[in-house]
Amino acid sequence: MTEPWTHNGSLQLEHSDSEKKSKASIQDVDSVPSFQFDKTRRTLKNRHIQLIGIGGTIGTALFVQIGQGLTKGGPGSLFLAFSLWCTFILAVNNCLSEMVTWIPISSPFVRYADRFVDPALGFCAGINYFVFEAALVPFEIVAFNVILQFWTDKIPVAAVICFVLVSYVFLNVFAVRFYGESEFWLALGKAILAVGLIAFTFVTMVGGNPLHEVYGFRNWDSSKVPGAPFAEYIETGSRGRFLGFLACLIQASFTIAGPDYVAMAAGEASDPRYNMPKAFNSVFYRLTFFFVLGSLCVGIVVPYNDPDLLNAISSAHPGAGSSPYVIAMRHLHIPVLPHIVNALVLSAVFSAGNSYVFCASRTLFGLALEGKMPRFLARCTASGVPIYCVAVTIGIALLSFLQVSNNAAVVLQWFVNLVTASQLLNFAIIAFTYIRFHHGLRAQGISRDTLPHKSFWQPFCGYYALAGTFTMAFVGGYTVFLPGNWNIPNFLFSYAMIGIVPVLFVYWKVTHRTQWQRAETMTFFEQERLLVDQYEESIHTT
Repeated sequence: MTEPWTHNGSLQLEHSDSEKKSKASIQDVDSVPSFQFDKTRRTLKNRHIQLIGIGGTIGTALFVQIGQGLTKGGPGSLFLAFSLWCTFILAVNNCLSEMVTWIPISSPFVRYADRFVDPALGFCAGINYFVFEAALVPFEIVAFNVILQFWTDKIPVAAVICFVLVSYVFLNVFAVRFYGESEFWLALGKAILAVGLIAFTFVTMVGGNPLHEVYGFRNWDSSKVPGAPFAEYIETGSRGRFLGFLACLIQASFTIAGPDYVAMAAGEASDPRYNMPKAFNSVFYRLTFFFVLGSLCVGIVVPYNDPDLLNAISSAHPGAGSSPYVIAMRHLHIPVLPHIVNALVLSAVFSAGNSYVFCASRTLFGLALEGKMPRFLARCTASGVPIYCVAVTIGIALLSFLQVSNNAAVVLQWFVNLVTASQLLNFAIIAFTYIRFHHGLRAQGISRDTLPHKSFWQPFCGYYALAGTFTMAFVGGYTVFLPGNWNIPNFLFSYAMIGIVPVLFVYWKVTHRTQWQRAETMTFFEQERLLVDQYEESIHTT
């Protein structure tokens, strides 16, 4: 399926004057106005992209916050919900892999929406994703501080925030290779933690623990844990069990991600037509191993109604203190592992913030390249870093200093809740963009077999991903509509971005009189693809 660099990438140029275009020099392409500011460097190697994909896929929610889903739906609902949601993310992955491998450019899915759907959709998609990523940077910095408090609260909050901000500036400004290397090792730590906790589950459940207790699937047994494996939530009976499953599905929809992080590295990936398919293909195995097995393990190591787990969540214990795994370790009288888990969770939080800085800055960079943000934001340093975009992102991260005052963490959590639907809207936009891309190929007689990478089950995956992600964007805050649960702040936090994104679309469409792209006439970044073709030919012939 994958041909690294051949002529497939620019095959469609042959419909016109392919001989002239195929022999155009890189300098000729670079003289085109749309290229003159795109000076990022292709320095991310295959191992960097693979681990960036893992780093973007695995978040702290898999180790700590997942316990909230367990308490609401029980082990059975948690496992089924995470398994089901992985299929939607796999569908999004299929949509992205085919487009990004053929057209590996900076801020890809934002610019695809511009070219394959409507420039107005590209604008609101870019703003939506940028706000989402940028808002999570200060949140992760606050989380970093909270995790440190697992050991001590003597370190000044401002000092910790300054340390993290300076680290992010160093890793994202001086050169992309520092970002790639840092994410490689930090993501490796996440992978080790995930694999270690899965191994911990298996070893301890068969008796490999200080108590020599073989507990197996005891916490799934309704005769030993009342209500297991499908717990009731809010209501009783079948409706309560369904609401428990729905709560777990909502948790999964905001926990599982990854393909978008792989895609954002496309513009700076070395040998992209060879390396990007590998990174996208491995997403399936990461989803299955880390999230499906991870959700299964959580329901094995601790009962959903465990008093210590419920108390840790309600009391917001710092760091990994509310992690089901740490609680299980304490139950089994294992003294050292909780500290190791907390240390690795700390590195996971740092890695997540680092990824958000990268993705937010590249999204803003892509908007600037398309003329939807001030042009100076598209300027890069000599080492290929969009310096002004990174500066804007770090500027937003200064909101983390709000934690110095009282209740700052609560304020930042409100801000993050305000944009949590953005992730699902972003996935829905990606899916819809692929559907339009697929229609365009078919309308123009371009066979998908000629592409460097052809994903499976298309266009079904596009429609499947669109239906699931768009629906869950509205379902996420459903509890506010239940009798006695109406709360205006919660309603606004859950649905604000769902209202803002259409407003941004209408604003750009009306003010700039944009046209809906017709399948018969849409273009597929011919100039950008030609530049990639010549770059890959140069590295394979030297």
